[in-house]
Amino acid sequence: MSETSTLIGYAGRTINRENLALVPTPPATATHQPVPHHEIVQALVETLGFRHIGVVHDEYAVSPDGMKMFGVLDLETEMHGARFSIGLRNSHDKTMRLALTCGYRVFVCSNMAFSGDFTPVLAKHSKSLNLVDSISVGVDRMQRNFGPMQKQVESWQAMELSNVAAKLIVYEAFIESELEVPKHLARRVHDLYFEPQYEEFRPRTLWSLSNAFTSAFKELDPIPQFKATAKLGGFLEERLARKF
Repeated sequence: MSETSTLIGYAGRTINRENLALVPTPPATATHQPVPHHEIVQALVETLGFRHIGVVHDEYAVSPDGMKMFGVLDLETEMHGARFSIGLRNSHDKTMRLALTCGYRVFVCSNMAFSGDFTPVLAKHSKSLNLVDSISVGVDRMQRNFGPMQKQVESWQAMELSNVAAKLIVYEAFIESELEVPKHLARRVHDLYFEPQYEEFRPRTLWSLSNAFTSAFKELDPIPQFKATAKLGGFLEERLARKF
């Protein structure tokens, strides 16, 4: 079982909640108490249920050694053209803390985007850790971000871009390395924005450009995709604040 589970999520594959439960958890030490990935997901789903928030879809990516996990849970809560989501990450090897971020999934092309980077919701994985209480605090923070996130999307939909401004953002993201993403995706983002595949993204707006980025990110393996997507919101908000 462990030999199979260490391959879960490798080479571009994502897995469901049932397969996530097959990923082995290393033994605890005197100072570190790894929390099984699937137990975190279960606590999160139950916490959302207590707040009458249903999960309509969820998927996960696990590193080849099973130590790192990223996931996204799409929620029943919707806004215009998109559905709210929660991004989740965890590790068994101390490389990163358990953290959440809020985001949205666009209906028309199933793109996923997060509002900023992942925010830690727990102290170190210790034997005194109360998982349910910590997840509850994290979900409360996420809910408070739903309103501002909806306003963010609306502002991006209303923000028209000149061709020069759009090209400058792509240039800064890839050539000046302001966004930590593979440079070979620059051409893909350019083409998706200037030759959109969906009618909804024909308006020359920051919203359309953001979806060009997230569409291009879908070519990455799941874990790099989650990381790149989580950083995109902050990158674009900085450009919006300074009027490009």
